[in-house]
Amino acid sequence: MLRPRIRKTVLVIHIAVSVALAGEVWGLVALNTAAALTKDGELAHAAYRLMPVLVFAGGIPLSLTALISGITLGLGGHWGLFRYYWVTAKLVLLVAVICTGMFLFDPAGMAEATAGGGAAGAGRQWGQVAVPGTQLAMLLAATALSVFKPRGSRRGDAPRPGGTVKNLADPQEKHK
Repeated sequence: MLRPRIRKTVLVIHIAVSVALAGEVWGLVALNTAAALTKDGELAHAAYRLMPVLVFAGGIPLSLTALISGITLGLGGHWGLFRYYWVTAKLVLLVAVICTGMFLFDPAGMAEATAGGGAAGAGRQWGQVAVPGTQLAMLLAATALSVFKPRGSRRGDAPRPGGTVKNLADPQEKHK
């Protein structure tokens, strides 16, 4: 278990980079949407050229820091990484955000396709809007899981964060 001061520090880092990552992805959604909607080929090209800067300066370091800090909190905290479904789901969602960006997002290819003011195909443009849009939805789902912490452990009746186990035979415990 992490000492309380260290755990809180890692938690602050995790929350800060997770919020920043959601903001960076929202910026990519806005830039992609603007590039897809504009009739100005040069503006679309400039937007696609800016996206890799956001990805390399923000998306990659933020997502990796969120992943490392989340794993640290899971392994060193009372929730565990695989004890509760919601924690495991958050891990899977963040890995999916990273993989989606790695394998499906292609702003450099879009910049190349729009070089010289040319137009990329509308389907290709809207596909590039959908990638960060999906990433944003996954990040918001992970945020909701963090706030609501749905019940249900992966190991049956796992200990609660306070260290106690619910006694389901006791009628008083069923309603806590």
